[in-house]
Amino acid sequence: MTWTHWLLLFLGIQLIHGAATYPLYKKAGHAPWKAFLPLFNAWILLKIIHRPSYWIVFLLLPVVNLIMLPVIWVETIRAFSLTSRKDAWTVVLSLGFYLFVVSKKGDTLTYQPDREKMPKTGAGEWLSSMVFAVVAASVVHTYFLQPFVIPTGSLERTLLIGDFLVVSKYHYGARIPMTPLAAPMMHDSLPVIDKKSYLSSPQIPYLRLPGFAPVRRNDIVVFSWPQDTVRFFRDPSNIRIDKPVDKKSNYVKRCVGIPGDTLTIVDGRVMINQVPLEYDDRARLQHNYAVFAQQGISAQKLKSQGIDGFNRTYSVAQLNQSQADAIMRSGASIYNNPQGDGYLILTFDVGIDPQVVRQQGLVVTELMDREKWLTMTQESAQILRQTQGIDSVVQQIGGKGRYNPSIYPHSPVLPWNEDQYGPLYLPKAGDQIELTPENILKYQEAIHAYEGHVIEQKGTEVLVDGQVQNQYTFQQSYYWMMGDNRHNSEDSRYWGMVPEDHIVGKPVFIWMSIDRFTQPISQWKIRWDRVFTVVHGSGQPRSYFAYFIGALLVYYAANYFRKRKAKKA
Repeated sequence: MTWTHWLLLFLGIQLIHGAATYPLYKKAGHAPWKAFLPLFNAWILLKIIHRPSYWIVFLLLPVVNLIMLPVIWVETIRAFSLTSRKDAWTVVLSLGFYLFVVSKKGDTLTYQPDREKMPKTGAGEWLSSMVFAVVAASVVHTYFLQPFVIPTGSLERTLLIGDFLVVSKYHYGARIPMTPLAAPMMHDSLPVIDKKSYLSSPQIPYLRLPGFAPVRRNDIVVFSWPQDTVRFFRDPSNIRIDKPVDKKSNYVKRCVGIPGDTLTIVDGRVMINQVPLEYDDRARLQHNYAVFAQQGISAQKLKSQGIDGFNRTYSVAQLNQSQADAIMRSGASIYNNPQGDGYLILTFDVGIDPQVVRQQGLVVTELMDREKWLTMTQESAQILRQTQGIDSVVQQIGGKGRYNPSIYPHSPVLPWNEDQYGPLYLPKAGDQIELTPENILKYQEAIHAYEGHVIEQKGTEVLVDGQVQNQYTFQQSYYWMMGDNRHNSEDSRYWGMVPEDHIVGKPVFIWMSIDRFTQPISQWKIRWDRVFTVVHGSGQPRSYFAYFIGALLVYYAANYFRKRKAKKA
């Protein structure tokens, strides 16, 4: 739906509201014509039902207004003495149309301007509190702050798997929900029943509230994954169906290119306008390395250098069922040894749980590989090269001209790979490009999928929406997002540019961090040094958790002594 359609719908709703309620306005001592004036009628109605005028804001906020409208309907009929539970359910289930019936009651209605507005029962009070708790939480979640968890290692070692983030939506300006008919605080599916939490139609055109700052290079950004067509809920045929923009999966990456930049990647290094991109001092870029040691690579040596994310293998001659169950409960896997008798135990970098070894009386031997593929920072790689017993550490870089079909725009005409890419210009809204064969390859996804135009090439001619065009003017600005874990990140190199309307917000701090988050709960461990740390900034991250606990204790102590003093008085 366009803004014109929404305006007509809004005016239509105002006419229906006026027709349903103008006798009630008159009964309450107001001129009936006030029931037909958009916004003004809401202000008058709130005066009639004796509710705060700031509720108008809640009525205008998409998603939040779905909660507030039933509240307004119920409050309206209660103001005219219809206080039964039956009346309340009738007006809600009829989507407010019961107000037509109420208005026709005429002189039998009694307006109660001084009615008791507090619920008369404990259940009513509980329900009222819950409704406004949901309203407040929905406002915060939708327009200010949203929790988010890091599920993958694409930003390690800058952000870690198991970091729980608070994402600010007001930094870049909150995106108005495009899908207005949706369950509050639910993303794309309802818990337990695993069904859609929204109706795909109608859709509100893209609109963003004013923000404090634009998206800048090096910002870590949460955005809607452009290529997402997969839902948690699926029909029996497993058909993939496109989601609305604001219901796509949320991703978090580093913005390395902003609108107006020309981006290239040379030997794995990002270049912006032919200049190497400089990162902030908290960025911890990682690449893949092949490590070789003739005498075997010690896991302890790797861990002493802060290197993790690798597997460890142990051999064991015999296992009974009880021992095998204990090993698998600890998060390890068991395989038959292809080299002989016995079994192999595969674990994460933490190794096999010593407590399991002791309790089960296991006799295990760790096998040291002579070659490992490791993901680490350049600093760690340099230290490892100087470590005794390590023969070679070689960074893995895709060669120039080696085409990777997984890399956007997925065409051998542009033989790019994850380490050799571009040049690619990132358009700003209003930019014009020539519709050359190469530019069509680079930008047809944006023109078609994100800007809604049909683009096709017939011979030497390019048609946009069926019209021959030599140029195209972009309607949106576009960004380039990449993970700091460069060889273990599905990012813009694989699915292209991120449109402006997909930007969600900016992570501001980590409120909780759990090590081994993808393993069984028994293996979880809180990273206390990361709890209550800010995401951006310079220098080593600093935890403010102790200050938070201190402030909390001061608050409770002050509250305790205040109440004690009040009792004595």
